[in-house]
Amino acid sequence: MKIVYIVGSLAKESLNRGLAKALVAASPEGVEFVEAPINELPVYNRDFDGDFPKAALDLKAVIESADGVVFITPEHNRMYSAALANALEWSSRPWGSMSLFGKPVATIGTSPSGVGTASAQQHLRTTLAFFNTKIMGQPEGYIDANKAGLTPAGELNEGGRKIIEDFVGAFVDYVKANS
Repeated sequence: MKIVYIVGSLAKESLNRGLAKALVAASPEGVEFVEAPINELPVYNRDFDGDFPKAALDLKAVIESADGVVFITPEHNRMYSAALANALEWSSRPWGSMSLFGKPVATIGTSPSGVGTASAQQHLRTTLAFFNTKIMGQPEGYIDANKAGLTPAGELNEGGRKIIEDFVGAFVDYVKANS
């Protein structure tokens, strides 16, 4: 099984990039996690529709090759990041070619607070519904980085590791049931 993940933070040392590392480390045998990088994407503009840049073609191709997609989102002003919004734009263009259409997806995110990107994920779920994705409902992935002991290197305490392992296991089962 191939699960593609998209990290909505462009910062190299972000907690959400650390969360991505923890997800990859928790992947069970037979499951490959592959990142869809978004840092090279230009800001979407319909003038590109006739001549897509390589970074956008690569993004679409890796999403289309996935059995499921995990969105790892920071929270910026109670929303998901501009970088993630841009990636979603590219994935849906040109009109009529939504790379995410019908895919099983999950959202997860972390912050050093008790709400762990809950507002951003709610906005993201609304957007993902437009693409007719199959959004996993439970378990929700609102990770308090402090309680989980999460670092930018992907280190977790025992409780945090259990939460991530349960999330990954649930999503693998969800993908199997919805592919």
